[in-house]
Amino acid sequence: MPDQRITKLAKVLTNYSLNLQAGEQMLLSSTHLAHELTLAVYREAILAGAHVTIQQKVPGTREVFLKYASDAQLEYLSPIRKLIYETFDVELSIIAPANLRELSGVDPDRQKLSMKPIGELTRIANERSSRGSERRLCITIFPTNALAQEADMSLSEYENFVFRAGLLDLPDPVAAWKEVGAKQERLISWLSGKDRVTISGPHIDLHLSIKKRSFLSASGKGNFPDGEIFTSPVETSVNGWVRFSYSGIFAGNEISDIELWLEDGKIIKEQASKGEEVLTSLLNTDNGSRFFGEWGIGTNYGIRCFTKNMLFDEKIGGTIHFAVGQGFIDAGGRNHSGLHWDMLCDMSESEIVIDGEPFYRNGKTVI
Repeated sequence: MPDQRITKLAKVLTNYSLNLQAGEQMLLSSTHLAHELTLAVYREAILAGAHVTIQQKVPGTREVFLKYASDAQLEYLSPIRKLIYETFDVELSIIAPANLRELSGVDPDRQKLSMKPIGELTRIANERSSRGSERRLCITIFPTNALAQEADMSLSEYENFVFRAGLLDLPDPVAAWKEVGAKQERLISWLSGKDRVTISGPHIDLHLSIKKRSFLSASGKGNFPDGEIFTSPVETSVNGWVRFSYSGIFAGNEISDIELWLEDGKIIKEQASKGEEVLTSLLNTDNGSRFFGEWGIGTNYGIRCFTKNMLFDEKIGGTIHFAVGQGFIDAGGRNHSGLHWDMLCDMSESEIVIDGEPFYRNGKTVI
């Protein structure tokens, strides 16, 4: 018998997260390790009347490509990928890796070069997403041994963690996620029209503006599981310093004790105790990669541990995160980059003051 939580997850992803409709084109991408969830979602999508294309990723191919491709191949944008981004209505990406260190031995400069065509795809995706439901994307996780080991858990422990984080242990997960959305909308309503933000604490001393920027609510639609509100800060407004309390993970590389200094929005200095070369390479990806494209506030207090997977970690209640690179058009963001990389900061002893009013203190909102 299949795990009933997988069946429940497939129904939530298809009918709530993606709101899949008859006649829509859907891309369903994953690896063989998530075959149970892939089949369950495929069944629900077919029952919904969608036209489904399955993309089965083969572990190891990305490593081969980055190690042996020419520069022209690294920068090549497949017309098929572009067509999918331009025309498909819905995409579900199921992350189910076999080896999280697959790319740790790859030259960071080659990884950076391969991200150039991603910038164009990201632009297309953001423009279509900003026009309402023209393109809908959801990213989720299927528990694998690699992910469990990274989180220092057994596979069964990690499975329980994943399904609880998605509220799948509740009788009606959809109703629970709608309640999360309602709570977050109240925070967003308070933030509307605000301008000056001061974030201070042992790990952070930043000043930025959110003037004419919108906060977006993440309540199980774009990511699953979810639980955050986020925006794109005014690009040239960020000044100060931040030390990210948790390691940054990028393509199998762990970067520890990241510190950034910013002037007029641009990162002018960076350092890390481990992986500093990778950090600098990422920040030099393109003209937009030294600016913040996102400021997010985690609201999921059911996620209590750092798992080295940002799909979960950026949602941790009591943390905030910043992403360097691509901003969000529908939040008012204007920064463009082939990079969008999140880094996480503990806020358990910190506060956020907005337009002179306390908004957040010691890991929780106070409004």
